[in-house]
Amino acid sequence: MLNPKLKLNPKIFNQDCEQAPIRRGFGQGLMLAGEKNENVIGLCADLTESTAMNLFADKFPERFIQVGVAEQNLVTVASGMAAMGKIPFCSSYAMFSPGRNWEQIRTTITYNDRPVKIVGSHSGISVGPDGGTHQALEDIALMRVMPNVDVISPCDAIEAKKATLELAKSGKPAYLRLVREKTPIITTEETPFSIGKAEIYWMPDTGFAQVGIIVTGGLMSRALFAAKELEAEGIKTKVLNLSAVKPLDEKEVLALAKECKAIVTAEEHQIAGGMGSAVAEFLAQNFPVPIEFIGVRDQFGQSGTPNELIERYGMGKNAIKEAVKKVLQRKI
Repeated sequence: MLNPKLKLNPKIFNQDCEQAPIRRGFGQGLMLAGEKNENVIGLCADLTESTAMNLFADKFPERFIQVGVAEQNLVTVASGMAAMGKIPFCSSYAMFSPGRNWEQIRTTITYNDRPVKIVGSHSGISVGPDGGTHQALEDIALMRVMPNVDVISPCDAIEAKKATLELAKSGKPAYLRLVREKTPIITTEETPFSIGKAEIYWMPDTGFAQVGIIVTGGLMSRALFAAKELEAEGIKTKVLNLSAVKPLDEKEVLALAKECKAIVTAEEHQIAGGMGSAVAEFLAQNFPVPIEFIGVRDQFGQSGTPNELIERYGMGKNAIKEAVKKVLQRKI
């Protein structure tokens, strides 16, 4: 069942469940953050509408800088403005930022601990027809290895809005990962959110869970559908929303591993170096359990519809169910 304490969207399993692009939540959150703090500024690399930063740019044109197709300048300008007391949010496609300007992010932002927020939109395979050149499947790995930086991957538009508001107050460098396509609205305005705090979204009606499913980003709705169908088949699971890949909520991950003794991770990213790797690194040192990984397996993407690609690369509902059944067979 859905965790009643979290006040999640009761329509999540209905055909008429509302959907919205996660990036739209970022745009709304940035506009609200700008209303609350005049030091919040926006910078974009010629993708203002595509990243939903146009909401901020239209309301605060004096606090918006269009850098143009110059992602390396985008983040270095932002770093300088952060040094002068501003709170910059820099948006582009994830393939270009952090994909193209990683060294500038490292040297001018994270090395100097400047509170710049890198916003990577159009991440993952569900960019769809744009093809492999524009499908950022390595960005979590790129960003989580750097000191000082938080890595946030919201599950829906409402959580993206909340994350943006929290990041505006955090005083730290951060990477906010957004997907392009509309996704189901899973949370509500009343659902709790804080950076670094994971939450159990699904739990058994009775008894203990046999497998823990840890999800980050846009695959959450597929994981919830998988959990519901598995429950009907007699397999009890818990689904943990890990919106912050870094800082990792070690307490919740450890508690889930100790209860279930088997874990499945799910992310729209390369398996190598992603959220699953972060979970496995932590559990290997603290409580080793069998783990199955849902994600892209050492491949580049290709053109196709988002749903076709999610299925083609083994990240759909049925793939999650099969991973749960597989890890159960390995369970100690």
